[in-house]
Amino acid sequence: MSLALVSPALLVAGFVVIGGIGMSLVQSLGLLPLVGVPSLSLDAYLANGEELLIGTGLSLAIATASTVLSCIIGLTAAVVITQGRRTGRIVAAVSALTIPIPHLIGAAAIGLLISDAGIIPRMLGIPGTEWPDLVGGPWWVAVVLEYTWKESAFVALVVAAVLATRVARYDETAALLGAGRARRLRHVVIPLARPAVIVSAIIIFVYTFGSYEVAWLLGRPYPEPLPVLAFRLFDSITLTSRPEAAAVAVVTTAISLAVVAIGMACLRRTPLWK
Repeated sequence: MSLALVSPALLVAGFVVIGGIGMSLVQSLGLLPLVGVPSLSLDAYLANGEELLIGTGLSLAIATASTVLSCIIGLTAAVVITQGRRTGRIVAAVSALTIPIPHLIGAAAIGLLISDAGIIPRMLGIPGTEWPDLVGGPWWVAVVLEYTWKESAFVALVVAAVLATRVARYDETAALLGAGRARRLRHVVIPLARPAVIVSAIIIFVYTFGSYEVAWLLGRPYPEPLPVLAFRLFDSITLTSRPEAAAVAVVTTAISLAVVAIGMACLRRTPLWK
């Protein structure tokens, strides 16, 4: 019955997603050119081969760093929230206020805070020439910080919601059996939170891997992450760049689907899934 209720929405979403991926794949293979005769080829993938490889490595690094930091900070915040104390309520409120803020506004705020002419170096009295290149620098620090700030709040609320329904009675039982706080955290809280953390990590990785606005605003002009490269090629005045943009999008989608498959495999190995 429940499947019948959601099937219309699933059909529409599946048509849009699968249709979009299929159109990008066909266009990247030269079978749907904007100009010229259709012909099967890999020219769109080879035209920007070096930039594609560099962008893939850069996107993987940004998404991995953002995901790991977000999960660590978010899990810590979730543990604080589930304690039920005043500090936990404050952390929950701050996390809830962070969620509705768009990433574009968050990126602008991060840039105003930590750029060489930003608010923080001015408050600390540090000249811009002595301030590290956090915005547009070689290590993409501002991009990772923005994603971490936004997504750690998401992890905190998701994991806290899961722990709130499960952790109390198990934690009390472990305490009655003589387990200390560190042992309860290791053997009770973290195993119960692991499925929610894995699901959150999948969502964060796929989003940060395919999102372009934060990297475009806070990152360097070169090298370009895959989403920025795809957007630049798609927005080019040269019509032959459209298949190249589609090729970048196909590579981004393929890697994202592979990460989802790996994440689901890890999720199935958790004791709670079994």
